[in-house]
Amino acid sequence: MPRVRTAVTGSWPGPWHGPGTHGESWGGLLRPSANGPPPGQVTPCNVHHMPETVKPSRTPAATSQRLKLRRDLAAAAMELFATKGYEGTTVDEIAARAGVARRTFFRHFRSKEEAIFPDHDETLVRVQAVLEAAPAHEHPLDTVCRGIKEVMRMYASSPKGSVERYKLTREVPALREREIASVARYERLFTRYLLGHFDEAAHGDGVSDFDEPLLAEVAASAVVTAHNHVLRRWLRGGAVGDVEAQLDHAFAIVRKTFGTGFGANRTEGGGRSLAAQTERQDEVLVTVARTDAPLEDIMSSIEEALRRR
Repeated sequence: MPRVRTAVTGSWPGPWHGPGTHGESWGGLLRPSANGPPPGQVTPCNVHHMPETVKPSRTPAATSQRLKLRRDLAAAAMELFATKGYEGTTVDEIAARAGVARRTFFRHFRSKEEAIFPDHDETLVRVQAVLEAAPAHEHPLDTVCRGIKEVMRMYASSPKGSVERYKLTREVPALREREIASVARYERLFTRYLLGHFDEAAHGDGVSDFDEPLLAEVAASAVVTAHNHVLRRWLRGGAVGDVEAQLDHAFAIVRKTFGTGFGANRTEGGGRSLAAQTERQDEVLVTVARTDAPLEDIMSSIEEALRRR
């Protein structure tokens, strides 16, 4: 029996609140008017039911085979681009080099420029899994930094191929545009996640509902920019050196600059994290922390208590 997907159209005069913020979430749809139409009247706000076919999920073996074929096509494309040039290479030639038919190529990629970015879809799934499985005490910005490390690992898994791809994207505008589009997908994912963990109490007065999306987007962009800065420098240097250590250094700067205003996954009372709490008792500071709390969170709690002297 087909599932039924409900779509709602209309207008809503107030600000939209993303998932996790105060206010009602409509899952990305616009809220219908409070004053509904008379029964039977057709308006833009009516609800329409559209059958949706449920596609069977792929087996692990089928998924692995699909990914292998995508990578084979990508490798064939890179080889031909290196020998014949990007403009001089056709989809038919890429398919022939990979040993498949032209129609098989288009089952996996919409164009030849898409063929040299075969792993971004799977990597985006892994990044989202990191966000969804974040420890309760972890700072949301740290979670986002861990998430984007999956992207770096994708590049680091094939250093030589990543260097060749980097050089090619510098030369071909169409490939550069495709790369920018892929980066934008990560930014949108991180922005939604951070917006869902916004903590007004951490920012104090002066932060309105309209500021929250801006602050979340700025923080997400900072993480992605730091990642791309380190990645480009690593690729320009021939993909040598401990790139994850360089990434951790960049993330520390981002956390120090943009880390305020977001609460951990589980909070109590006014939104304070349960990872570490410090209170002042006369001239003594008493700190209570989870055994798995990061040392940075414990020290931050102590420093905050000292500043309140």
